[in-house]
Amino acid sequence: MDPFARRPLGKSGVELPQFGFGSAPLGELFTKVSERDAEATLDAAWAAGVRYYDTAPWYGRGQAEHRVGRFLYSKPRNELILSTKIGRILRAPKRPEAFDTGFWAGGLHFDHVFDYSYDGVMRAYEDSIQRLGMNRIDLLLIHDLDVWHHGSPEMVEARMWQLATGGWRALQELKEAGLIRAIGAGINELGMMPRFLQLFDMDFFLLALRYTLGEQETLERELPLLVERNVGIVIGGVFNSGLYATGPVEGAKYNYADATPAEMDKARRIAAVCERHHVPLIAAALQFPLLHPQVTCVIPGAFSPAQVTANLADLRRDIPADLWRELRHEGLIRPDAPIPA
Repeated sequence: MDPFARRPLGKSGVELPQFGFGSAPLGELFTKVSERDAEATLDAAWAAGVRYYDTAPWYGRGQAEHRVGRFLYSKPRNELILSTKIGRILRAPKRPEAFDTGFWAGGLHFDHVFDYSYDGVMRAYEDSIQRLGMNRIDLLLIHDLDVWHHGSPEMVEARMWQLATGGWRALQELKEAGLIRAIGAGINELGMMPRFLQLFDMDFFLLALRYTLGEQETLERELPLLVERNVGIVIGGVFNSGLYATGPVEGAKYNYADATPAEMDKARRIAAVCERHHVPLIAAALQFPLLHPQVTCVIPGAFSPAQVTANLADLRRDIPADLWRELRHEGLIRPDAPIPA
């Protein structure tokens, strides 16, 4: 596959390359990353031709936006596409001496509050352009509006009401003013995309973890709905936060937690099929989502130049159609998952 071939992002009018840069690792997700390594990683991506960069205030509590912005602000703005997210406002902690970074190995010491109101969206947008050093953002996403992050269906409904009665108007105003080009939502959980589409005319979704070599339940209801409405799809978390990059090794992560024995066994069986066809597991994981015609782009993360180089090489690698057919025959991918003829 050509990493930089462009695909339309649904009906938005925006085109993205098939490969973009996900910046969560630069916020020190699970692993510390020095400033030198962060800059070298971004430099390697740019030198290799990467022109789409995704970030968020949540990634390292502002750190990823700072790092991405410091690197990109001097690049030709008309050559790059930038996305970030709204939904969280960063604030100084009340007790700095007791600050807990959570699953960020480092990052900046800021607390956050969720806010999907009109003022919250506008505040988040202004904060992001300051951290990024940019005067506009191409793609703006509603971030993490799900039970996983808000704790209960009732709280999700309250936040959704906040978005519907204020935040969505702010997003539309930003788009109408030319300050953003498309509105999306970053989704982690099954069932949320249809809920969004009931209320809002979405341009695209950034689907994390839920359409990967490891799991494809979104094919049952959600992806067909996006095809029907021509809503674009960007795939994040293409390695399910680790397992399909490292393989089934001790300590491998799956969807931000330690992989279970069943998850490890499935990855082991998929890796065995890949090995029989002389294809690295990571290459199959990168290319699999792009076999779906509605998927525009994959945005794997990286925290070293070598990872960027390897990801691009693996996306370019030829994969025989027989590999995909064997995975389907063995029940390791769904029978309705698109594969080459």
